[in-house]
Amino acid sequence: MNFSRALAAAAIAVVLGVASARAQTAVDLELVLAVDASRSIDEWEYALQRDGYVAALTDPRVLKAITSGPVGRIAICYVEWSNSDEQAKLVDWTVIAGAADAATFAELLRNQPRRFYGRTSISGAVDFSAHEIARNAYAGTRRTIDVSGDGINNQGRPVTAARDDAVEAGITINGLAIINDRPQRFPNPPISLDAYYRDNVIGGPGGFMMVVNGFRTFGEAITKKLVLEIAGVPDAAPGDSLAERR
Repeated sequence: MNFSRALAAAAIAVVLGVASARAQTAVDLELVLAVDASRSIDEWEYALQRDGYVAALTDPRVLKAITSGPVGRIAICYVEWSNSDEQAKLVDWTVIAGAADAATFAELLRNQPRRFYGRTSISGAVDFSAHEIARNAYAGTRRTIDVSGDGINNQGRPVTAARDDAVEAGITINGLAIINDRPQRFPNPPISLDAYYRDNVIGGPGGFMMVVNGFRTFGEAITKKLVLEIAGVPDAAPGDSLAERR
């Protein structure tokens, strides 16, 4: 057995041991996709965002990242959020181990209605997602909340408090800051969203963020981001200026 295969075998043994102790299913990653559905996102933008996730989850690059892990599967759920008391699982925890699983998840997501139009509580989204990770039926070597949004926290408790609590629980928070280039009924304060996400939202081992300029390029950005976090390699590819670590 070569060195890389020995490492993979050791990783599988560790995660299976954890799963056995907790009577849970072993996976490489427990991932919550926590997606902004606040009032700053209009219906056109919302559709592009949803379509971007549907396409990304079935993209061959994402599927290759999933199946290349030591266990070869991840557990994922899709959450939309707005106010501090407005979060919903549009698709519950699901194991994805290949194209068929991903297609089923994507189809379920495609057919879900929008739930919210309220304010922007990133802290509420992080708290809800951390609770979902704590209570799920999976044991991953990594646990991640993937927060995407186009605004700063403007409702609920401080986002840094939610971030710090999640990180203390062993969860990594990655961010996708959407620089919205369309006219806004509810403009954000004059603050750089990428700097805000870097300083206040992302955290934990390997935590990173990406910036996407507008919803038109959202699909490709989320595909790149999913590949990075599923593979556990939170660094930009050569020449890629989108990624920034905390």
